[in-house]
Amino acid sequence: VAARLFALLRCVDHLGEAKASRVFSSNEKECIFMSEPNANAIKNPSRPATNVRTITSLAMLAAIAYVVMLLSKMLPQVSGFLQMDLKDTVICIGAFLFGPLSAAVISIVVAVVEMFTVSDTGPIGCIMNVLATCAFCCTAAFVYKKFHTRKGAVIGLALGTVCLTVVMLLWNYLITPYYMGYPRAAVAELLIPAFLPFNLLKGGINAAVTMLLYKPVVTALRRAGLVPKSQSQKAPGKNWGALLVSLVVLITCVLFVLVMKGII
Repeated sequence: VAARLFALLRCVDHLGEAKASRVFSSNEKECIFMSEPNANAIKNPSRPATNVRTITSLAMLAAIAYVVMLLSKMLPQVSGFLQMDLKDTVICIGAFLFGPLSAAVISIVVAVVEMFTVSDTGPIGCIMNVLATCAFCCTAAFVYKKFHTRKGAVIGLALGTVCLTVVMLLWNYLITPYYMGYPRAAVAELLIPAFLPFNLLKGGINAAVTMLLYKPVVTALRRAGLVPKSQSQKAPGKNWGALLVSLVVLITCVLFVLVMKGII
């Protein structure tokens, strides 16, 4: 009897194990079935690693922009306190290559480094620098991104100059009385005779230099492997008309600055 009872208990144990196995298999199938709608999410790879070449290019452009900013401080000031700055040329080239957001990042980095190293205008001057650069470069890059042609670049640079001028007129009217101690009425009197032509000239010079330097800079970056090669099948060539117009705009702006300074 004891032997039969032991055999019966063993049979019950085997049946329990088999039932448990069947239950587990059923639950496993159910889980797999329930996860099918999200199967694509499982198969999708994780977020791709950040492009090292892009970061390298942006860092290099930021460094060049900072050096150009330092060199620009050697230029004579307009109206005694308006400083011409050519770093927007470098940042705009980066904006054409990598988009408006990249231009904003470079402008913030350069402005912050400038504030802690050579600037005497503090955080307000840093904010004004970022606003000016973003107004010009981000506008031009946004248009160029939508119309990726030479005509789109020209239109973008022209609109960037207009946007720069409008933004700086507004912010100089609002901010200048605080960080320079000028009465607001005095600042308002300077908007048309000083701030308006200065920002138009600044935008015009940066636009002209960008048109002149964009092609050789991009070619050098592509040869260095820092920028992907162009997918366009069009044979490379120089547009002498665009170069000529850029030179005329640049020379005109420089002459106008010299006239305003009383040099010629």
